[in-house]
Amino acid sequence: MLLSILIYGLINSIILALTAIGFSLTFGISGVANFAYGGFYILSGFLVWMLLNYLRFPLLLAIALTIGVVGLLGFITYWIILLRVRGIALSEVIATFALGVGILELFRYLGFVTYEFTLPYLKKGMILIAGVPVDYQRLYIIGIGLALVLFLYFFTHHTRIGLSFRGIAQNERTAISLGIRSDWTAALSLAFGCAMGALAAIVILPLGIISINTGYEVLLIAVAVGIVGGLESVSGILIASLILGYTQVFTGTYLKPEWMMVVYLAAIVIVLTIKPSGLFGKFKELEERV
Repeated sequence: MLLSILIYGLINSIILALTAIGFSLTFGISGVANFAYGGFYILSGFLVWMLLNYLRFPLLLAIALTIGVVGLLGFITYWIILLRVRGIALSEVIATFALGVGILELFRYLGFVTYEFTLPYLKKGMILIAGVPVDYQRLYIIGIGLALVLFLYFFTHHTRIGLSFRGIAQNERTAISLGIRSDWTAALSLAFGCAMGALAAIVILPLGIISINTGYEVLLIAVAVGIVGGLESVSGILIASLILGYTQVFTGTYLKPEWMMVVYLAAIVIVLTIKPSGLFGKFKELEERV
């Protein structure tokens, strides 16, 4: 039992980190809370499904096209919607949340509400790890999650776009004075965040069905993990994912599965009460702002 909890707690933590990292990346760079994240997540799942079933695309081609299309949609979203309300936090939240709800409810209106909408595993089968059965899809999730973290480190430290991301995140005014274009960087951050959300959806959704309600749950997960760890901190996201991932597994094992979603809500309330900037956040606390 203990080994099973340890292994599946780690897998669940990596799933949470994959789910939240795109949301956190966008906010950490541009300060934009992309509340359309859940909508883009489910859009990615349905887009892969349609490419596979309507156009008969190979799986890898469907995945690559979906990540590119969703990233492009994120880029366009910034210029069409967010540019008009940039800097007005409440308007940014309302605009992106409305877009996300619009995407999700459009699929509901079109009838994408049955149990037939599933994505194939990247590889079927399972292996035993210390006597605990683990399917290959979850192993792919672990590998992709770790690879994504390494990619983000390399990208933000050794590429021109990544360095501009870090510059804007650290001090936007100084970065602008050095020739970094704030709006282009913010638009790219939204594109990268949406593309990462698409990647997360493509590897996680095969574990279940593509459900519209999952879009709302994904947004809650991304917000909860971001708030607990600190929305602008990648290391904070990883630590928060471990905390929430294992807490969820313990809750589902020793209490009831229905209580697992309560973990996110409780974490949001507790962290906002004790340390509003998150465990590893750098935003000023109340006593520093007054």
